[in-house]
Amino acid sequence: MKKILIIRCGALGDLVISTSVIDAMVLQFGEDTLIDFVSTPGPAILLTQDTRVHQFFPLAHKRVPIFLSSQKKEIIKSSYKEQYDILINFERGKHFKNLVLKIHAKQKIGHFFTPQIFKKENLHTVEVKKMMFKELVSSEVFDKSFPRLLGTANEDILQKYTMLNEKYIIISPSNSHQKRNKINYRAWQNDKWKELIEVLATKIQVVIVGNKNEDTFFKKLQPYPENVIDLVAKTPLVDLITIIKNAQGLVSTDTGTAHMASAVNTEVYTLIGPTPAHQTGPFKTPDNKVHIISANLECSPCYRTEVMKKCTDNLCMKEISVEQVFHTIKASSIF
Repeated sequence: MKKILIIRCGALGDLVISTSVIDAMVLQFGEDTLIDFVSTPGPAILLTQDTRVHQFFPLAHKRVPIFLSSQKKEIIKSSYKEQYDILINFERGKHFKNLVLKIHAKQKIGHFFTPQIFKKENLHTVEVKKMMFKELVSSEVFDKSFPRLLGTANEDILQKYTMLNEKYIIISPSNSHQKRNKINYRAWQNDKWKELIEVLATKIQVVIVGNKNEDTFFKKLQPYPENVIDLVAKTPLVDLITIIKNAQGLVSTDTGTAHMASAVNTEVYTLIGPTPAHQTGPFKTPDNKVHIISANLECSPCYRTEVMKKCTDNLCMKEISVEQVFHTIKASSIF
């Protein structure tokens, strides 16, 4: 039996992207493989119903040095009680280096240990992560390892969320940049979200999802028309996984819920402007359907470049029309 520790501390989408390693380890080493995860507490709720994960170590403050961090000490202490066979580190920040060096493991791979011989700019982030553990698995396992999430049991969801129809589409309009005091380059205009919700609600039940503490944003989209269910801040992440899985599709910008949809094989429609879809958009696999909706401006993608720094208006998002989004969804025959 193998005992494996995986380190990935980031936002929701970052954790979803890294889950391809879970199936890879189980497929390669067997169902009795013990997989422990180090992650930030919020996103790690995704893993609480995941039977493939044995133990979760929360790491709330990544930059705190080991001698001041009880959480980092606990990770190290656990590794000395029972040594890990493999440590897979997906974190490259320098504040992780001392931690991964002190963890007791027979083999260590990933950042600080695995030579980066591939060109990251040509690969999706999922593929970059997969390259880090490629040496551990067979080519067959490598080829069929993709991000995958396991949520609340379907029968529990059906009992708890009786307001949901058999067929519905999810709108996830917010993103992690919503509260920043500068231009949210990934955002679509509120009036367009309202118009899309209205037109979709005439065809199929619409479910709105979002995070807690985003009341100000969602009030701008209200009042919702009939045939709309408001589940903003009303669904634990483990429930949301299954709610997304049961949906006919999910519409969002480049954000965590788009990655969740692709990881449960729900058709996803992602509005993308500044970010490079081939790197950071929802990952396409043989089992899912990903639609990238873009205005295709010459200056896109520009994320984290000088072009973006000089940009004063996110035209790449504003020029995506409601008609373009609606017709892309309609063409999929989900209603």
